Amino acid sequence: MTAVLLFRAAAQHSGGRPRQWLAVLLLAALSAAWAQGTDGERTPCEHHQPLRQPFFGDLHVHTRYSLDASTQGTRTSPAEAYRFARGERIGIQPWDESGQPARSLQLRRPLDFAMVSDHAELLGEVNMCANPEVPGYSSWQCRFYRSWPRGAYYLFNYMAAMRASHLGMCGEDGERCLAAALAPWQEMQDAAERHYDRSGDCAFTTFVGYEWTGVQADSGGNLHRNIVFGNASVPELPVSYIDAPGETLLWDALDTGCIDAANGCDALVIPHNANLSAGHMFSDRLADGSPVDAAYALRRQRMEPLAEIMQHKGASECFFAPDITRDELCAFEQLPQDNIAGFGNPPTASTGFLRETWRQGLVQEALLGANPFRFGVIASTDTHLGTPGAVEEDRFLGHGGAGVPALKSVPPGLPDKLEYNPGGLAVLWAEENSRAALFSAMRRREAYATSGPRIITRLFAGWNLDSELCAAPDQLERAYASAVPMGSELGPAPPGGALRLLVAAEQDAGTVDSPGMPLQKIQVIKGWLDEAGETREQVVDVVGDPVSRGSVDLATCATAGSGHARLCAVWEDPDFDPGQRAFYYTRVVENPGCRWSQRQCLAGGVDCSRPETIGKGFEGCCAAEHRPLVQERAWTSPVWYQP
Repeated sequence: MTAVLLFRAAAQHSGGRPRQWLAVLLLAALSAAWAQGTDGERTPCEHHQPLRQPFFGDLHVHTRYSLDASTQGTRTSPAEAYRFARGERIGIQPWDESGQPARSLQLRRPLDFAMVSDHAELLGEVNMCANPEVPGYSSWQCRFYRSWPRGAYYLFNYMAAMRASHLGMCGEDGERCLAAALAPWQEMQDAAERHYDRSGDCAFTTFVGYEWTGVQADSGGNLHRNIVFGNASVPELPVSYIDAPGETLLWDALDTGCIDAANGCDALVIPHNANLSAGHMFSDRLADGSPVDAAYALRRQRMEPLAEIMQHKGASECFFAPDITRDELCAFEQLPQDNIAGFGNPPTASTGFLRETWRQGLVQEALLGANPFRFGVIASTDTHLGTPGAVEEDRFLGHGGAGVPALKSVPPGLPDKLEYNPGGLAVLWAEENSRAALFSAMRRREAYATSGPRIITRLFAGWNLDSELCAAPDQLERAYASAVPMGSELGPAPPGGALRLLVAAEQDAGTVDSPGMPLQKIQVIKGWLDEAGETREQVVDVVGDPVSRGSVDLATCATAGSGHARLCAVWEDPDFDPGQRAFYYTRVVENPGCRWSQRQCLAGGVDCSRPETIGKGFEGCCAAEHRPLVQERAWTSPVWYQP
């Protein structure tokens, strides 16, 4: 953040392009210093770009040390997960007693960064029950774990995530299981260190991290969060929901054991699956029922600068119901329930969708003077196979975990619940592919999410931006000098200032055997607080085609029609009111294509007009809720305007 402020100061106190370049050079010098950070020695990155580059990754990855992965048969180690992210082929899902992998997989393109995020809860229990050398291996709980894994999944999770308690074999205060967690936690750190490219190539970055896993007992609402450490300085053990059963308790523990520990440790927290939180992820009330205050709001901004808008278990952008919104794109990967425990409660607009949360943040800011919900967005997979970045619709193997266990012998049959999807990717705008630069991008929220494709998109907001900026050869220099990027705060408005957005996107380039899909359009989504204190929203098609010119043959999944390789526009808000709080973000939409389920239904020979073709495991192909098409997309972090 310091570098950005210095950069803007240099630009604003200059006249003409030469001093714009001075600002860029200043930013380059400062960001080069970031690369040295507190994470040990490394060679400076050869590919350093002061105007920042997009790096694609996955910050939500489970391996054999997560209970829900291990009880479905996953044996992938943290090191193998990083090898997969770097582009190596790995065997996945052993399905017989021989331990031979039934399937293997390799990414078409390696990721730029990844983080193994095994559950802190039950880390020691899983190690204890799977390793004969660990005391407690012969306990009845571990025998139960080995003889009926899915039963153990429910029992162990109930105790840890809903009761915030260790099981009996852990001993007094859980000391045996805490001791058993030391080895896997160290293995996660060692794997991250071994696969972090510290050479000048800076080809791949790892983060040490984990998942904190709590469930609101009455509603079954998901409270899960991923913790990302900025470097190799991390606590002796991860703080679990058992240790800290509430978000403020988690923040307390991270402040005490990491951020304020004076050893270089730094951390941030990323809530995920708010769509399954039954409204508890972004509440305006504390655990004791009292309203949040300004101190809480500011602390939440600091601790939770990002949220996961898309992953394997659905999208959390916005809620769709015909009587509530005309934004039909909100129906994208919307799940039929509002909680992670499987209670049959349908979702509503207040379940925990991010757009509604951003709107409520404006209300809270007007009341408190601080916005507790000023967060940007990323996406990830939440894979439970140890396969970060496995997001292709045409090669989906299921991600397992809380869904259908991916260990199902060898197909036929759909590999996961019909309502689930391959997940998405996190994208960070950073100067280089290093921990320090990427972590700084997360902190300042210069981040966005995709539902899988590697769409590249930018968003800048400023006053009186040049309407011809899309054609300018120095577009980015001018944008950084006179506007703010996604994730930033803008305000107050200068006298007579026109609020304008620079929006730009490029389609996923794809690969030779899997070309990228053309773009349909870029939309701006605006939310604001009106004079009556009510929140409002508007969706504007800014550039591209309001209705897709692409088509799909559902019998073959072949696509046709036209779209756009690149889109760019400078959009001025005609209804901008300098006295109203507001946020703006963009949604980039591709032409339609076949969803993973339709591809596998076709491969399975399913013809819904002929019941005899609907084999076991393919019943979902002909269900009323089956969605054969998908329009992949990207969402930017918002820019907030504050009077």
